[in-house]
Amino acid sequence: MPERLKKRALRVVGARQVLRAIRQDRAEAVFLAMDAGPQIRGAVEQAAREGNVPLQMVSTMEELAALCRVDVPSAAAAVYRNQQ
Repeated sequence: MPERLKKRALRVVGARQVLRAIRQDRAEAVFLAMDAGPQIRGAVEQAAREGNVPLQMVSTMEELAALCRVDVPSAAAAVYRNQQ
């Protein structure tokens, strides 16, 4: 699954976009940085729980950004469901 984070068309990066993907039932899995702010962490964790989306924790925002191949530290990312 983390390899899908590298492909721009298969994922979203950023808490707002992740929350939107969960609400629209487009997220297959969510990745959340453990060092993200408590408000962001709480909102993403709650949305993932309510949307029955698996949540994987990543150590730091920098590590998550590297997984997603973006230059800015990222609190959250999501992999899209397969669209058929």
